[in-house]
Amino acid sequence: MTAPAPWERAARGAMLLDDHGRLATTIFAEMSALAARTGAVNLGQGFPDEDGPAEVLAAAHAAIDAGLNQYPPGRGTPGLLDAVAEHQRRFYGIELDPAREVLVTAGATEALAATLLALVDDGDEVVTLEPFYDAYGALVGLAGGTHVTVRLHGPDFRVDHGELRAAFSDRTRVVVVNDPHNPTGTVLDDATRRLVVELARLHDAVIVTDEVYEHLLFDGARHVPISTLPGAAERTITVSSGGKTFATTGWKVGWLSGPEELVSRVLTVKQYLTYVNASVFQPAIAVGLRLPDEYFSQLAAGLQAKRDLLSAGLEAAGFAVSPSHGSYFVVADAAPLGHHDAAELCRRLPELAGVVGVPLSAFCRDGGAPGTSSLVRFAFCKKTEVLERAVEQLARLRA
Repeated sequence: MTAPAPWERAARGAMLLDDHGRLATTIFAEMSALAARTGAVNLGQGFPDEDGPAEVLAAAHAAIDAGLNQYPPGRGTPGLLDAVAEHQRRFYGIELDPAREVLVTAGATEALAATLLALVDDGDEVVTLEPFYDAYGALVGLAGGTHVTVRLHGPDFRVDHGELRAAFSDRTRVVVVNDPHNPTGTVLDDATRRLVVELARLHDAVIVTDEVYEHLLFDGARHVPISTLPGAAERTITVSSGGKTFATTGWKVGWLSGPEELVSRVLTVKQYLTYVNASVFQPAIAVGLRLPDEYFSQLAAGLQAKRDLLSAGLEAAGFAVSPSHGSYFVVADAAPLGHHDAAELCRRLPELAGVVGVPLSAFCRDGGAPGTSSLVRFAFCKKTEVLERAVEQLARLRA
């Protein structure tokens, strides 16, 4: 039997191949196309519909005018490398050498891709939570690794510590931790974070953290990077980006940081992917990272108000809504409305309510984890008037 080609491993890891090997589009592409075709409010894909802060946008224009339109340095522009290091010190007390322990990437996705391709070989196991962002499965497959998942349980999406322990073995090479979590909006508790570190040390695994929603926590919560926990820093690669924090998802400016030895290994791979990127956007994101604390607190407060608006509207429409503690997303259960197949409901939702969401089962393997079949993920990173229109239209479901 012929071994699967790399594209096939990536497609299967992202759950884009059926049992007969037929290739499908991503659920995001399908639902966004459905929204465009029907004119429905698109709450399926997690991108904001408002521009980021004026200072950041102005800095990009200034960089173009200054002629910064050619290749930037391979590791990133010195200004952004310094700004990332300053940001980590300012918010978390983490000390980094910007010249050796920070690497700029084409978004967080390239940071994750370069890291997994650098560290994972055939047969190595990579542990993630489930539901998981589909890129994780694709990248593990592309690297030739084995994807091991730990399911999140209950309406509050918590980790069972016994299941987390059982997921690790001496074949575990990497554990990817997305916190705050997409798609569920959950935030890991301290005991779970510490157990991740304990297990990674026990099995000599590298911790890779996806922290792109680090400034989007609600109800007074503050982000705690795993790398700040005892015994974690020397084995943790921290990944983030400016896309979510500054509403510039199309700029694709991300970064990773960690011990020089690990960052150098990732750089070896990354330089043969995009090589460099975003010469005029890197200085702009550096400006964003240096904005005053007020910007970051107002960002979280504004999104919290939008979360509350959409959550209340979903509950009024008859959904059972899970708490969202961070990110752009809230998960709602359609079972109380008599809809037990969220994928079918999402394809009908534009007709029923003029709204598009994404079934949570799309983020799970084998047709969906138990208890997810009736769950829908909605994005609230939209203008208030868009969310108000969505809420008004969702009320039709209970009419």
